[in-house]
Amino acid sequence: MARDHNDRDKTLAQKLAFLFGVTFLLAGIGGFIPGITTDLYDGLEIAGNDGSSELLGLFKVSVLHNIVHALFAIGILMAATHRGALKYLLYSGIAYIVLFLIGLVNAGDWVPINGADDYLHIGLALGLLGAWAASKGAHDPDHAGHVDGDRDRNRAGTETV
Repeated sequence: MARDHNDRDKTLAQKLAFLFGVTFLLAGIGGFIPGITTDLYDGLEIAGNDGSSELLGLFKVSVLHNIVHALFAIGILMAATHRGALKYLLYSGIAYIVLFLIGLVNAGDWVPINGADDYLHIGLALGLLGAWAASKGAHDPDHAGHVDGDRDRNRAGTETV
C-alpha cells in the first residue's frame, strides 16, 4: 500500500535536508548573478583563491565554488527518504567541518576562502550536524512497523512476534 507523501508526512530530517538543499542551490545560482555577486565579470576565477568576486559582498566565490554549492543541492533529492536525509545532513556537516579546518590552516589555495567563509562553514557544519542529531532518533516512516532491533533480528532469520 503506497503512502501519500505530502509535506505533513515528511520527517524533520527530510524537511531540513530539503531546506539546506534549496539554500545551497540558491547560493550556487546566486554566485553567477551580477548584483548578488560583486566583481562578477572581472574577478570571478574558475578556481583558486586569487579572484575578487564575493557572494553578497562577503563570501569569496569562484566558478568551481558556485558549482560545488549547486551540487550540495543534492539534499533536495536526498530528502525523498528519511535515511537519505539523515545521510545528507551528516556527511554534509562533516564536509563543512573539513572546509572550516582548511580555512583555519590556510590550505585552501584551490578554493576561495576568507574569514567570512570560515564563520559560514562552521555555522553550516553546526547547523547540518545539529539537524542530523535532532532528527536521527525519529521514527522512519519508510520502514514503518520495524524498530531497528526487529529489523536486525529479521535479517538474522529470527522472526519477532
